[in-house]
Amino acid sequence: MSAGQIAALIAAGAFVVLVVLLAIPLIKLGKTLDAATEAIERTNSNTDPLLIGANETITHVNTQLERVDGITANAQAVTGNVSALTSVFTATLGGPLVKTAALSYGLSKAIKARKKKNALKAARKAGK
Repeated sequence: MSAGQIAALIAAGAFVVLVVLLAIPLIKLGKTLDAATEAIERTNSNTDPLLIGANETITHVNTQLERVDGITANAQAVTGNVSALTSVFTATLGGPLVKTAALSYGLSKAIKARKKKNALKAARKAGK
């Protein structure tokens, strides 16, 4: 064997060792990719029921919101009716009612003042 053949054998051996050393990480990387693929498939199969449940929940919430919208519209109509009724009441009965209240207040004050005056007169007569 010549020196060139020995060098070729050493280079071939080194290449085999290099291939073996590179094959180990590649095999591990392949296993890691397989595990990641399985995890993604499991996650995908588990998210389908979650998404279906979320869709049902959103449908239920939308139904409830439609009901609340109806209730809100009815409450707004009632508020408008009460406001109109209050305006009508104030316009028709408010003025006379205020005048009646003022008259009754004035009468009660006058009656109390007269009773007080009569009591003072009676006290003066009794003191004479």
